[in-house]
Amino acid sequence: MFERLRQAAVGSFVGAIALGYLLAQVIMHFVGTFVAPVQAWITQRELHLVMPGGPAVASTGLSFQSAAPELIRFLLLAAVWYVLMRWLYFRPLGKELPGPPPNPSLSA
Repeated sequence: MFERLRQAAVGSFVGAIALGYLLAQVIMHFVGTFVAPVQAWITQRELHLVMPGGPAVASTGLSFQSAAPELIRFLLLAAVWYVLMRWLYFRPLGKELPGPPPNPSLSA
């Protein structure tokens, strides 16, 4: 059943399109890993400027905890992309039995 699904996905280019979309998501979440701390810092700074007597902000620096969800998404999507790429487009090497080389004089 999985072999028929693989052949259909590869033959109709659905697999290539899906892998391209998935790779784009992987790249977006990789970039998001670096953008998330800066975005959280800007948001905290704006909130502190708008409401100076408002909720206390523990730190005004970059918080790398906000990058953790993006990093986890990146790693999971990259793993899914790799598994699908291997399954769809890379066949495992078959074991060839060593034997005598063919004799070209017999085939004539």
